[in-house]
Amino acid sequence: MTQSYWLSEAAEPIPARRGDGPVDVDVIGAGVTGCACALALAEGGLRVRVHEARRVAWGASGRNGGFALRGGALPYDEARRQLGPERAAQLWRLTERYLDKMQELAGDALRRVGSLRLTDEEELEKVRAEFEALREDGFDAEWVEQFDPPLDDLFVGAIRHPTDGSLQPARWVRSLAARAVAAGAEIVEESRVESLDELDAENVVIATDGYTRGLLPALDEVIRPVRGQVIVTEPLEQMRFPCPHYARHGFDYWQQTPGRNFVLGGRRDVNLEGEFTHEEMVTDTIQLELESFAKQLTGEPPQVIHRWAGIFGAIDDRLPLAGPVPGRDGLWVAAGYSGHGNVLGLACGELVAGAILGRPPPELQLFDPARLL
Repeated sequence: MTQSYWLSEAAEPIPARRGDGPVDVDVIGAGVTGCACALALAEGGLRVRVHEARRVAWGASGRNGGFALRGGALPYDEARRQLGPERAAQLWRLTERYLDKMQELAGDALRRVGSLRLTDEEELEKVRAEFEALREDGFDAEWVEQFDPPLDDLFVGAIRHPTDGSLQPARWVRSLAARAVAAGAEIVEESRVESLDELDAENVVIATDGYTRGLLPALDEVIRPVRGQVIVTEPLEQMRFPCPHYARHGFDYWQQTPGRNFVLGGRRDVNLEGEFTHEEMVTDTIQLELESFAKQLTGEPPQVIHRWAGIFGAIDDRLPLAGPVPGRDGLWVAAGYSGHGNVLGLACGELVAGAILGRPPPELQLFDPARLL
C-alpha cells in the first residue's frame, strides 16, 4: 500500500472553525511548523488562518521515519565549527527544550526511548568526534560498542542519545492542530495557496518545508526538495529495535513501533540526484534497496504492508530558515529542516510566532533567513 503507515491511523476530523472576516496572520501549511505557529499566535490573541493544500500532516509531517531527535542535520562537532561553540550549544539546548515541550503536548504519540547513531569503520572517527564534543560541552551522551546480531557485524560503535524519542508523527501533528483550533485558530484543509497575492493578512508565514516550490523564487533557490522513501513491515516476532537507529550519514534509519512493526527509510544515496525532486512517489530502485536492507537487519524477507515517499526541504548549510523574509514586510518563513523537522519544526514555528507577537526569542538569530536570501 503506497500510503504512509502513520497517516493510515484512524483520526477524528479536525474541528471546523471558519470565519469570513480578515485575519491577522495567514499561515501556509498545516504540518508541525504551521500548527505550532498557529497555536502560539492564537494563544497570543491574534486571529490566525492556516491554509493546507491537502489534509493536516499530509506532507513531510506525516511521511517521515518517526524520529524525535535533539540537534539538527549538522553533527554537533560540525555545528561547533560552523556556528561557534556558544551558538552550537544554544541550538542543542533549544531542541532539548522542545523535545520536553513535545512530551508535554504529544501524549502517547511520543515515547522517550533514546536513539542510536551507529557507525562503521569508515565513519568511526567522525562519530567519535561528535561524541567527545557533546561530552566536552556537558550534553548527556553515551558511547556504545556492544551490539546484538546482526548489528555486531555491521557497526563498531554508536552514540546513544538518551533523551531522544520515537514519534507517531501524524497523531502528534493532528493533536497539535486540534489544540490550535481550540485556541481560536482556523485550519482550512484542501485550500492550496498558489500565490502569495491571494492572501491579505498583515503577516504571512510560509511553513511548507520541502513543499515550498513556486511561492517565492528566492526560497526556491535555497530550499531544495528531497524525497525520502520508507517501508513498514508486518510485526516482527521480537522487539529488536526499540528506539530510533540511524547510520551512514543518515542515509539509513529504522526502528520498531510498539506493535513491533519494522519501519525502515533511506537508501536515497543509491540514486542521490534522482531523489532531489518534488515528486512524491516511490521508486523501484530505492524500494528494492530498502527491502534488501530490511532482510539483512531482520534475517527474513520483509512482509511490507506500507511504502511511501515524502518530501523534505534541504539547505546547503543544513540550518533552517526561520524569521522575516528580507525586503518583504510582513512575510515570514519557517522551513528547510534538512530532514530534522519533527523537533525543529515545532521550535521554529513557535519562534516565528513569538517574533510576530513582538517577543522575538534570542534563538531566532540562529536561523536568520537574511544569511541566504
